[in-house]
Amino acid sequence: MLIRFLRLFLGRQTLVALYNLLQSFRKKFRSLLPSMAIPEADQEQDQKVSEPVFDPSIPSIPISYPIKTLEELHSGAYFDSFHYPFNKSSVPLQFPSPPFPLPNRPRLLVCHDMQGGYVDDKWVQGGSNPDAYSIWHWYLMDVFVYFSHSLVTLPPPCWTNAAHRHGVKVLGTFITEWDEGRAISSKLLETEDSARLYAERLAELAAALGFDGWLINMEVKLDVMLIPNMKEFVDHLTRTMHSLVPGSLVIWYDSVTIDGDLDWQDKLTEKNKPFFDISDGIFINYTWKKDYPKLSAEVAGDRKFDVYMGIDVFGRNTYGGGQWTTNVALDVIKNDNVSAAIFAPGWVYETKQPPDFRTAQDRWWDLVENSWGAVQNYPRTLPFYSSFDQGVGYHISVDGQQVTDASWNNISCQGFQALLKYVDDPKPGAIQVLVEQPSYNGGGNITFRGTLQDNAYFETRVFIGELLLGGEPLQVIYSVKSEGDSLLGLSLHFFSPMNDKKTVIVIAPWETDELSRKFNKAIVPGRVTDSEIEPGWVQYESKVAMNGQILREIRAVCHKTKGTRSEYLAVLGQILMNNSDHNSCLPPSTSWEVTAELVQWNSEGSRAVSLKINWKLKDGNTAFAHSKYNVYVAKLGSSSVQYLGVAAVEAFYVSNLVVPSGVSSLKFIVQVCSIDGSSQKLDESPYFELDVEY
Repeated sequence: MLIRFLRLFLGRQTLVALYNLLQSFRKKFRSLLPSMAIPEADQEQDQKVSEPVFDPSIPSIPISYPIKTLEELHSGAYFDSFHYPFNKSSVPLQFPSPPFPLPNRPRLLVCHDMQGGYVDDKWVQGGSNPDAYSIWHWYLMDVFVYFSHSLVTLPPPCWTNAAHRHGVKVLGTFITEWDEGRAISSKLLETEDSARLYAERLAELAAALGFDGWLINMEVKLDVMLIPNMKEFVDHLTRTMHSLVPGSLVIWYDSVTIDGDLDWQDKLTEKNKPFFDISDGIFINYTWKKDYPKLSAEVAGDRKFDVYMGIDVFGRNTYGGGQWTTNVALDVIKNDNVSAAIFAPGWVYETKQPPDFRTAQDRWWDLVENSWGAVQNYPRTLPFYSSFDQGVGYHISVDGQQVTDASWNNISCQGFQALLKYVDDPKPGAIQVLVEQPSYNGGGNITFRGTLQDNAYFETRVFIGELLLGGEPLQVIYSVKSEGDSLLGLSLHFFSPMNDKKTVIVIAPWETDELSRKFNKAIVPGRVTDSEIEPGWVQYESKVAMNGQILREIRAVCHKTKGTRSEYLAVLGQILMNNSDHNSCLPPSTSWEVTAELVQWNSEGSRAVSLKINWKLKDGNTAFAHSKYNVYVAKLGSSSVQYLGVAAVEAFYVSNLVVPSGVSSLKFIVQVCSIDGSSQKLDESPYFELDVEY
């Protein structure tokens, strides 16, 4: 516990030096006072006998958790866990195309280390904290690492799902540290065969859970005789990962050297390069000097982009000071043409930066964007759908209708995140662009609020894309909720690779001469008339034919017609882009098989039931492109349908569902949701019925 607290303020080298000093004092005291029992560091946490022992084999609300011992890793016990099937990511890496190479340019790696890991994000089916930590700036990174100080850190699937959707690779962490870590390392590297065995176990975990590789941090002093086996471990892990997961990565952390010393080099040198040579890159310790990125690039040669210079956002002896000057280090790194590794961006959340998390988060990432620039863009493929859900909220909606008012968090629910530009200190009355609620689908929207003079326009970036259009027209659908005479349209920015010509087309539900002067072409969209569209929401649809053109940017266009008030308020609930002849085709209810297992009735107090629901297509097809499954229960004998939660995989665990008296059976409904934003009607969705036991 003390070590974890000190990590907030002290760098690694200082911590290790302090630890070694305390250990030497401890040994001296033991020799002087042999009868005195001196507990090991952090043992007080282990002595909390009141905490229940976690048994992963017992059915319970699914969670993500790390592997803490070498024995557990060796045995493969994780695969026998009740929680294992729920922890598989369901979103494959979206782009680039297989074999998913990293771009040949300086890259940005983000290493998430916060509060020991597995906080609100451990709840696989979602938690109840609407203020949980989240990241929505995926367009600024290439690689995301989930880090904790456990031996084997397995990324919760919510991070992998959200990152993959945006084209970002995800790595877990293997770390050994302190005296316990040295003993583990000695056992792991005891023989060449043992090194290869544990490498294979790690590769199997990544492949089974659907993430993209490992950060390897051997932060211990090693007997030099073990170094050949250490190299075999890294080399075999890298090769096995590449074989099992195309485009996977194994990144070495700058810690132990080829001499076996725990001696952070802070740059690429002959002492850590042997590990760099047999892996996909190196994460350089963050206490480097100004000329170290350039020196590292010279040593790396044509692999300079595989050198990731570390930056500690907490600012613990890091170049530039981290925190609100993180961009200082980024500027140096980019200027020297190597890659960057940002460590612990959760600093904004942990230290409660003012005025509030969302504002501080946007402001901090804006520093990164201004220094490094965007590295991801979307849309790239069709269909493209976003409801701007950031994975947290105070309610959930489906097709504009609120299905629950419970607070929640679930990063797996993140759709494509808008590339909204942060505005520091906006002028009074200026249009502010924020992600808020109410939502059309999920838990978010883009709200445009401020003042706008009559016949004036306001434009702002929503997405930066790289979508090549074919011969079929592009279908564009978007949903809006607005007040008064506030109008909202979209401008699509195209580029022709044939003649370098740029064309801007506006889709707007109004006609003015100004539109024709301001844009190359104006299209008035049709208004979708559907009795099932929730009151207050208006859905617009249009088609755009731009064969051979590349859609580079999508912008929102705010406009007011003549009115008595200058206040402007409009909400963008969703955007869908697809081929014009595409019709969403969800498998009918009869094509699904829904079953239940592990049913347990609890008769103590209120009648309640726990069970695991499973579903699959009867024909065995696993290629259906779903985005998620909403799970409901209808209590027969009662007229209500209750929203239970969301699943990213074909299983959901119901825990202690209270069954009112008089209810004879329970109908569990699985609402299938497609990647194009469509969802099955509840009365057409697959289901399972369970008779109530009394």
